[in-house]
Amino acid sequence: MATTTVEDLLHADVLGCALRRLDGRSLAAASCVTAGLRALAADPETWRSLCLAEWPSLALPGARPLAAAIPPRRLFADASPFPSSPGAAPAGELRPPVPGELVSAVDVYCGGAPLLSRVVATPASSPWFLCSPFRVEAVERKRPPAPAAAPALAPAELRLSWVVADPARGRAVNVSSRRPVSVDRHWYTGETLVRFAVVLGGCKFEATVACAEGSGHVTEVALAVEDADGAAVSGEGTLRLLAAAMEAPRRGREREPEEAKRRYQEFVRRKKGRKESKARREALVDLCCSAVSAAVVLTCLAAVALR
Repeated sequence: MATTTVEDLLHADVLGCALRRLDGRSLAAASCVTAGLRALAADPETWRSLCLAEWPSLALPGARPLAAAIPPRRLFADASPFPSSPGAAPAGELRPPVPGELVSAVDVYCGGAPLLSRVVATPASSPWFLCSPFRVEAVERKRPPAPAAAPALAPAELRLSWVVADPARGRAVNVSSRRPVSVDRHWYTGETLVRFAVVLGGCKFEATVACAEGSGHVTEVALAVEDADGAAVSGEGTLRLLAAAMEAPRRGREREPEEAKRRYQEFVRRKKGRKESKARREALVDLCCSAVSAAVVLTCLAAVALR
């Protein structure tokens, strides 16, 4: 008895329209059912529509080189799941080449609706960039905030996607936790700082969204990288971390935002512990130096008194 497939019951155009309404995970699952669905699910326009729905910044003019360099299906596979922390490369294995240029596609959401989209191209081959602390600003603080008539935002409800791509190699990685890992208030300006972070290679990629006091309007969006001691990572070090993360496996579990927050909190605890341990060592060294100095002074006084 012949087996009837869904392709025999529905026209290819109808199936293609239905596949365009699926999310990325469901579309990938549908492509594993039959050869016909696999061919329909491989349509680049379907994945392009999915990428544009996920990251509105890809529709901006600055994202055209990125769209031309990375196929939409590869872009979604790279940037939608969470990156896993790359381990140490085995002996004899070549490290992936560092990018010569980075393109950041940044999208901020509030209540599920797109709030702000930016595309930032960063040349990454100059000596100044390689030696300086890594920092990319999607919204610079010098720009004026949104008009006062706009509705106020709830910082805790913000969501962020920060896709960093290497157009030369056609790879990308999302370095945002999507959901906030912490919401703090700046001690001086009173701004609310909403932090999104992932830990890769023992370093923390932290994107900070600053919201103005009172109105909650976004005044700054920036990405920086810190090591385990809290020191800023240089541009060259960040490029090596990004190149390894782009090649590393991905995590597609639904609880990854909570896992990202847990890894961030563990990173903060370890950094605090290292700082306290360093302070104790320095206090012990100071005490030993003071004791030696006191002993030298007493010895000199004793020598003078016994003459």
